[in-house]
Amino acid sequence: MDQSQAMLWLAGALFSFGLLGVVIRRNALIMLMCMELMLNGVNLSLVTFSQQRGDAAGVVMVFLTFVVATAEVALAIPIVLLLVRHARSLDIDRYSELKG
Repeated sequence: MDQSQAMLWLAGALFSFGLLGVVIRRNALIMLMCMELMLNGVNLSLVTFSQQRGDAAGVVMVFLTFVVATAEVALAIPIVLLLVRHARSLDIDRYSELKG
């Protein structure tokens, strides 16, 4: 197995562990961290494909996903903190009253 195949397997494992964490866990902060893990898996695969092709398109996409991840953290963490102050819990099921 060459290096690019190993990187793609690692990217798939990172994405899978992140998806598993989002589906199984009910803690809001852990779910956010698992989403970041999924984004890191996608970034690793984009960089690997960019290296295989020999162009910079994948690196540009990684930069854009970093921008999305930064916006997610900048918006989600204050929202989660406000919800914790309101419900006194990080459990997602406690926020069912927010449904419209």
